[in-house]
Amino acid sequence: MSRLTHIDDSGAARMVDVGNKAVTERIAVASAVVSMQGETLALLEQGAHKKGDVLAVARIAGIQAAKKCSDLIPLCHPLMLNSVDVSFHIDSQANSVSIKGRCKVSGKTGVEMEALTAVAVAALTIYDMCKAVDRGMEISNMGLLEKEGGKSGRWRRDAEGAPEC
Repeated sequence: MSRLTHIDDSGAARMVDVGNKAVTERIAVASAVVSMQGETLALLEQGAHKKGDVLAVARIAGIQAAKKCSDLIPLCHPLMLNSVDVSFHIDSQANSVSIKGRCKVSGKTGVEMEALTAVAVAALTIYDMCKAVDRGMEISNMGLLEKEGGKSGRWRRDAEGAPEC
């Protein structure tokens, strides 16, 4: 049985000691989907939203969120990220926007939480900017797609169920 790394032997929450770990290149990719009405997607796609370029703002919000992850998630280590990329794929048939966040660091701990935080905040930003015209939007399918680096090596989600970006 595996043990939760953020819980000590007495059951108290703790920040994992990564002091003895090797510095390696670590990459994580996460995704999420925002589903909306067709009219909302058309406004977003045409750049006709009165608040401006929704995806440009969501991209910056996602990047900023990855950089602030340790301020938001209590036991995350602050990381000097090498890069953060947030991309979008518009699916007109499904009336949705798929979001992909990719984070990279040379460090002693992984960047999964930073990638997940990037897509979560990008999705919330899309919702925030479009809620005046579509309060029924849904954020779904948020998860880690892949990670590599560190002692555990590479992990990749099964291709089924992963949104296109």
